[in-house]
Amino acid sequence: MKNHVTRTACLITAGVLLMAAPLAAQQSGTAEAAHDHAHDHANDHAHDHGHVSEDIRKGIFEDAQVQDRPLSDWEGNWQSVFPLLQDGTLDEVMEHKAEHGAKTAEEYRAYYQIGYRTDVDRITIDGSRVTFHQGDQALAGTYEPDGYEVLTYESGNRGVRFIFEKTEGDDAAPDFIQFSDHGIFPEKAGHYHLYWGDDRAALLAEVTNWPTYYPSSMTAAEVAEEMLAH
Repeated sequence: MKNHVTRTACLITAGVLLMAAPLAAQQSGTAEAAHDHAHDHANDHAHDHGHVSEDIRKGIFEDAQVQDRPLSDWEGNWQSVFPLLQDGTLDEVMEHKAEHGAKTAEEYRAYYQIGYRTDVDRITIDGSRVTFHQGDQALAGTYEPDGYEVLTYESGNRGVRFIFEKTEGDDAAPDFIQFSDHGIFPEKAGHYHLYWGDDRAALLAEVTNWPTYYPSSMTAAEVAEEMLAH
């Protein structure tokens, strides 16, 4: 399933469930925040990762360049960066963004509070099995590819969501997961943004809350350093 979908931030009107109880609901934000994500967030990642060009990282590519990706691109043990934002580890990152962007450090912090917010502090991906960890609780499912969607935002930036559907597992585990890591064809992810829930179409409309994960092997300082380098 390979469809081109045009979305505009002004159409974002409803939140998306993060996970069934006892996990909290995924947060949605304002139309302004949606536009900021489409513009600022793409620029934050506008750099060359291996063979992927800077233009692609900025969201400039042709549909014909997009290829299916296997779940193994995101295999591993991943930590949420939301706690690092809350405990001050990323304060220097926010200040750095303020020096080069259109917002103050506090405004960037508020923006990423919405973007990074999640109660799933760790995700492990092993083969086709994805496990969501919230403290001592864990939900798991087996996921198979369900194509990708190319999204066009109001700002003109574009991105690709690589989608996987649950075929078995815990009832409370989400029916769909959608990866976005600024890549458009197979390559191992260094970090990623993940959207999840039971409504495939509704997830595609979510552009303000994008829980973000880096390898669990990285220290807090290493995550901050990596973000500063971008």
